[in-house]
Amino acid sequence: MPKKYHLNPKSAHPRFVSPGPFGIIEGDGCLNCANCVKKYCVYSVFRKRAFDQRQLFDTADSLCKNCFRCVQECYGRILSKTANPEFWSLGDDYWTPEIIVSNQSQAETGKIPVSGGGYGGPFTGPGFDSMWTDMSEIVRPTRDGIHGREYISTAVELGRVPKQPTFHSDAGFFHDPSLKSSPDFPELFGMDISPRVEVSLPVIFDLLPYGSFNSAVRYAIAQAAKETNTLMVIRAEDVEEDLRPLASNLVPLLPSGPAPNLAPIISWARMVQVPFTSATKVVEQVKEIKKINPAAVVSVRLPLNPRAEENAVALEGGGVEVLHFIADERGREREASSPRFIKDLIYNIHLRLVKDGCRDGLSLIFGGGLAMAEHVAKAIICGADAVSIETTLLIALECRVCGRCAREMSCPVELEKIAPNWGKQRVVNLMAAWHGQLLEVLGAMGLRDIRRLRGEVGRAIFLNEIEKETFGRIFAASDQKPVMKKEALHALAS
Repeated sequence: MPKKYHLNPKSAHPRFVSPGPFGIIEGDGCLNCANCVKKYCVYSVFRKRAFDQRQLFDTADSLCKNCFRCVQECYGRILSKTANPEFWSLGDDYWTPEIIVSNQSQAETGKIPVSGGGYGGPFTGPGFDSMWTDMSEIVRPTRDGIHGREYISTAVELGRVPKQPTFHSDAGFFHDPSLKSSPDFPELFGMDISPRVEVSLPVIFDLLPYGSFNSAVRYAIAQAAKETNTLMVIRAEDVEEDLRPLASNLVPLLPSGPAPNLAPIISWARMVQVPFTSATKVVEQVKEIKKINPAAVVSVRLPLNPRAEENAVALEGGGVEVLHFIADERGREREASSPRFIKDLIYNIHLRLVKDGCRDGLSLIFGGGLAMAEHVAKAIICGADAVSIETTLLIALECRVCGRCAREMSCPVELEKIAPNWGKQRVVNLMAAWHGQLLEVLGAMGLRDIRRLRGEVGRAIFLNEIEKETFGRIFAASDQKPVMKKEALHALAS
């Protein structure tokens, strides 16, 4: 059995008070009751409240758990709750306030978020919300893996899957001990000896999407990559001397074309990444890298655009071992007039490589729009080997996705001033919470290894398939093509 993977979350309190979804309003007419409801708040909100001078607001709004007991039991009826505009202005329609605050809470505590108030939202939605995982195996014994009584692995290997060995027909061939010590032994058996890199979590840390951050931020994330036993993509020019002790967890992104001065970086890297220009140029660059470091896994960074499938097939036979596709920050297809969502693109690329018989010749990493732990499981079900995150890393460091840094304005949470150890712990905590949620998913499915989840679309339910199966025959023309608009189908389904 592999060494059990365990993370050590520790409380990492936020530097800034996070706004709550609702604010407490106290009106006039207090009766000065001896048994004021404020004294008996279950969460001691009114006792712990303070005034944050940096942000100029009452901290009671962030401490309140919205049980409404004070509102209901106040004799003077002077307490009320109202929507907090600062909370609801966080992020945008994709990186919603709920996603931001949930991830920040996980980065603070390292615990799985729990909501006992029920779910009153829509049954489905766009993107990953149009896909549901099947938890029908929840009573199986593998459920014990969540509580540590048996092992559930979240480790993945990036690189080519070794081919099955082919054996020589001469029986005497197998009894010659000198052959086993020969450097040509793997080739004699027809074995694929391509290098592979194992990470304990199918999540790697990608380039930060916006902002100009100092070395402290990069160092914090690199330290987190080492502690969580995963990888961090970093531009080759940003690899400073203080990052060398973390070299085994760094994936230097090289510039396109020859770069002889980068040979020292290539020589120590377990994995290197090159940007996609054309299949021919990339294959030539891969050969140059392999001459410098044959043990390095070579990854190609590609935009997730309409040509992604063809590019994947073209690169499969050129010595490339990992393809890293990048969607936009909302998980949408790049360079497309009607962009598709990342989950559909993952499935299409995976299926194309399966049909061409070359899926195991590559590992596939997808990034862009991965905002929650459930997105990791859903991406793997669609066919990914691993995913990459970027905006979520910033959220763990208290980013509010306000876009001010992209407009060259000051950061409201002063990300450039973080302490590296604090930043590292926040990212480690987030990954610990995500790891726990992945164990929940695997345990509920009766799986002991996350690699068994790859491409298992039977483990999920897709809205478009349900719509087609339920309404396709009812609202179909004579040529069996649906004629009802998608909006009408959604209305009927709800």
